[in-house]
Amino acid sequence: MDVFTLSLFIYLLIVNGVGYQLMVVDKRRAGRKRRRIPERKLFLTAWLGGALGVLVGMYSKRHKTQHVSFTAGIPFILLVNAFVVVFLMLRLG
Repeated sequence: MDVFTLSLFIYLLIVNGVGYQLMVVDKRRAGRKRRRIPERKLFLTAWLGGALGVLVGMYSKRHKTQHVSFTAGIPFILLVNAFVVVFLMLRLG
């Protein structure tokens, strides 16, 4: 495994972990009637490569599953993330 591939793998692990944690924290805050994490931040994390983490957090915690923007948007962003990763691996990896 070359340095680029390893770096990309580590980056994706971190950003997806952050995406998952954001969904967990937002769900907890929603239940406690506390200040929520803005949806813009959740989508930004997804666009930065964390869509899988956001999606897993969304369905494992049953959070935002009634919002069409999330149930349609996050899977779409995940597909874009996958295409970008494949493109980067073929071009640079």
